[in-house]
Amino acid sequence: MKPFSAPKRTSRAKARNAALLNQLATPGLGSLMARRWLAGGGQLLLSLAGFILVMVWFLEEMIPYYRLMYDDESPHSPNLKLLATGAVIFVIAWLWSLVTSVSLMREASTVSLESLESFAAGQLPLSEPQILVALAALPDWQRQGNVIARTFGFKDFLAAMEFTNAVASLAEQAQHHPDIDVRWNQVTLALSTHDAGRLTEKDFALARQCDALAADR
Repeated sequence: MKPFSAPKRTSRAKARNAALLNQLATPGLGSLMARRWLAGGGQLLLSLAGFILVMVWFLEEMIPYYRLMYDDESPHSPNLKLLATGAVIFVIAWLWSLVTSVSLMREASTVSLESLESFAAGQLPLSEPQILVALAALPDWQRQGNVIARTFGFKDFLAAMEFTNAVASLAEQAQHHPDIDVRWNQVTLALSTHDAGRLTEKDFALARQCDALAADR
């Protein structure tokens, strides 16, 4: 991808990490991590400029006090304008990065439509060679006749239920609902297009989306 071309969609985990970097570490770093090159570069430069001005103010204020240890020079008046300028620039960078962080989180919370386009294209059954090719790209899924299934493991019951709820929301938008079996920290999904009487692209598209949801956790 070219440095200033349109960025790829960001997963929820990456969006969350980018937002934490932007707001709790250095404004712009998270944006750059999410490949928002122009915004991230501008935010980082502004935050560094503000930080440098504040540090210059700090040094100007501290040096006279150290000199008092060796002579009777009285401290000069504080240069509050320099401090205010640096602080304002840094706050602008922080607010700008906040806008980018909110944008990233909103984007990540939206289900990717690209991989769901096939849901609106009908429910044509896949041929046996097509099923084998599609299944080869999903090594964690097992075929059982006209059903593909996978068991996902999580750290605890709450994590398993969060994943289940995310799958339910995704399935509702796709209008394609898997069979779901929850056993404490394990969630088993079974997919089949019953109306078609055979596996279709809808099953494999939803399986890919479920894999992506699990990878974010």
